[in-house]
Amino acid sequence: QVQLVESGGGLVQPGGSLRLSCVASGVSFSINAMGWYRQAPGTQRELVARISSAGRINYADSVKGRFTISRDNARNTVALQMNSLKPEDTAVYYCNTDGWARSGYWGRGTQVTVSS
Repeated sequence: QVQLVESGGGLVQPGGSLRLSCVASGVSFSINAMGWYRQAPGTQRELVARISSAGRINYADSVKGRFTISRDNARNTVALQMNSLKPEDTAVYYCNTDGWARSGYWGRGTQVTVSS
């Protein structure tokens, strides 16, 4: 059974930090790339960070230098450390594998709101 459970979102002031976590089940976690996506109201879902099974990392230009993705294969988790947050980072954040994302399967996500 496939399950993606994101947590760690909340309300934070501009310049603040949050750490998001995701637990994936029903997947061979260690051999799959994992990504963090976000979707703000009225926008398309955007890939913001991705880490391959070998540890190769890619970031969207909008978050480069501010966000850090990491994974813990022993716990089937992927994390996103978000620093220097901006109001433009406000969105629902999702984790996913490449394949499940292509197939249109998503978890509930976690809301991040950056506001004074």
